[in-house]
Amino acid sequence: MRTDSSPGTLPAREHLPAAPAGTPVLDVVIPVYNEEKDLQPCVRRLHEHLVRTFPYAFRITIADNASTDTTPQVAARLAAEVPEVTLFRLEQKGRGRALRSVWSASDAPVLAYMDVDLSTDLNALLPLVAPLISGHSDLAIGSRLARSSRVVRGPKREFISRAYNLILRGSLQARFSDAQCGFKAIRRDVAQVLLPLVEDTGWFFDTEMLVLAERAGLRIHEVPVDWVDDPDSTVHIVKTATDDLKGVWRVGRALATGSLPLDRIARPFGDDPRDREIKDVPKGLARQLVGFCVVGALSTLFYLLLYSGFRLFTGSQVANALALLVSAIANTAANRRLTFGVRGRGGAVRHQAQGLVVFGIGLALTSGSLAALNAATSEPAHSTELAVLIAANLAATVLRFLLFRAWVFPDRREDDPAVDASHTPSSPTYPTVRFSDYGPLPQRTSRYPHHTAQWGSDATMRLQPVHSNDTDPRDSR
Repeated sequence: MRTDSSPGTLPAREHLPAAPAGTPVLDVVIPVYNEEKDLQPCVRRLHEHLVRTFPYAFRITIADNASTDTTPQVAARLAAEVPEVTLFRLEQKGRGRALRSVWSASDAPVLAYMDVDLSTDLNALLPLVAPLISGHSDLAIGSRLARSSRVVRGPKREFISRAYNLILRGSLQARFSDAQCGFKAIRRDVAQVLLPLVEDTGWFFDTEMLVLAERAGLRIHEVPVDWVDDPDSTVHIVKTATDDLKGVWRVGRALATGSLPLDRIARPFGDDPRDREIKDVPKGLARQLVGFCVVGALSTLFYLLLYSGFRLFTGSQVANALALLVSAIANTAANRRLTFGVRGRGGAVRHQAQGLVVFGIGLALTSGSLAALNAATSEPAHSTELAVLIAANLAATVLRFLLFRAWVFPDRREDDPAVDASHTPSSPTYPTVRFSDYGPLPQRTSRYPHHTAQWGSDATMRLQPVHSNDTDPRDSR
């Protein structure tokens, strides 16, 4: 769906081409588990709305998530009576597992899902998928936390939703406003590359997908929704919140260690202009200065705390050397990743070794300052020591930035593999990943031949492999 573009221009998204008659443009998935009561009115209401308002061919897919009541029979009856309805049966629970399975097997260029309770007003469906059809955006989400949204729900759910949003913003630097509203859509070409990276098979699936998409430079469109809480919801709030926090920790750790190949997938379909070389735009000196100052301020605070702790057990010179050594290692690692955009482990040892040389210069400045202070007075006050060290560190900071920029982390975009791959002008080569690596998937059943989809042995894609978590025994939803 992307057109190639020359260096210095942004890649263009394209409007979805006209599809053959009968081929659905939109596939709306309704994941269900033991929803024999609500399934039929939900599907009937959604189908009526789409027939009346949606200008393209569509499909409604019921993803039966290992139901044990009469939900499969209700779903089969709907698939037999309504031409646009199909059934997809899974034998394991987990909303994320159901969505990934159906979306991966679908032939529709736009994929969406909504909860069976239809808490979200259906009038938001066309605004949700329109930016994906036009090519403006890659994903779209309904937001209950947007200013123009109209939401009816209890204070407990409101508090949990907003607290979770704050956690995502504080820990994963998420910029989207509502991760878990059951009302989302994604382009199929994006889903084919992004979904194999998403490990969660439960309720955290949405959050993980959005965080990875945002970090890969994709455009996420948000739609304010009218939303009414379902008082009969079967979601276990405590367990879901616990699993979500575990997921936040796992994804945050993966992002911090660079174990996710986001730099590699950003180039094929990421449209963030910050990832591209644009002529006549100066390089990021200002951004590096800001990042270096932030890291430096935190490192100085960390250093002073270490010095105060070490000073309780040893002399000022030894305490200064130990505190400076530990903080220098942390400072080099932080500047490497945050200020100069170097990801992965390549060259990390060399960078730390060069950072230690810079540390030696800082040690000479601070130790010399302490020596001069001790020569001036035999027993200086602790506050005086700290003031002298702060002044010496400020002088060392200026020199440290110059050495980092010119020597430790110079601009090596053409020949240094350790530099963030999103800055390289050419796209890397991806190994082949077979969809069969993620386990067998059930066959889609339908009255119509073009509604049948199943996994083939030749279903392959080019992507850095990431192990999935399809058989997570902890997922009881």
